[in-house]
Amino acid sequence: MTENTASDPQGKTPAPAEAAPTYTLDMQPRRFKRVKLAVFLCALVACLSVAIIGFLVLALSAIFTGLGGMGAGPPTGAGEFGGGFLLAAQLSALNFILFFITIPAAAIVMGLSVARFPYRRIAGVKSYLRWGAIWGAFLVGGTTCLFGLTDSFASGLGALVGGASIGGVAGTFCGFLFHTIVQPARQLTQLDVSVF
Repeated sequence: MTENTASDPQGKTPAPAEAAPTYTLDMQPRRFKRVKLAVFLCALVACLSVAIIGFLVLALSAIFTGLGGMGAGPPTGAGEFGGGFLLAAQLSALNFILFFITIPAAAIVMGLSVARFPYRRIAGVKSYLRWGAIWGAFLVGGTTCLFGLTDSFASGLGALVGGASIGGVAGTFCGFLFHTIVQPARQLTQLDVSVF
């Protein structure tokens, strides 16, 4: 058995770096402007964009089923994957009816996830787009999947895919809108020289 001695390089611990004086640190803002405004507007836009995308999916499905000669109305396909996908589109299209639930839910999710990025010094737009899409897909896809599972597993899977697709597109747009309103790169580089 060998012991580590003071002359052994493996036993040495690096000396702690001295702390830099506070006046040499970069002056970065502690508060960011327009974050609460961006969260509120993104929550409103999330509710409306999910409803608009749901209406567009329903309209496209009605057009394609009409062109295919399947019938006048949209196919419901009880217990099938396509029926679950259309259920997700219907639930998404009627998203604005439950605005008193969906807008606060979107605001809470945006406030606890994407709204913290400027304070963590994240200024790139890709992170905002990515996490907006992830949370949008999670919220819309999870909700529609629960309703789809009441029919069958295939319907629940179709509702999950449909809802996650719709929520992902809407969430990506909301992440872009948040980044555009807050402009974290500009606020991180701008110095606050006010005395009061």
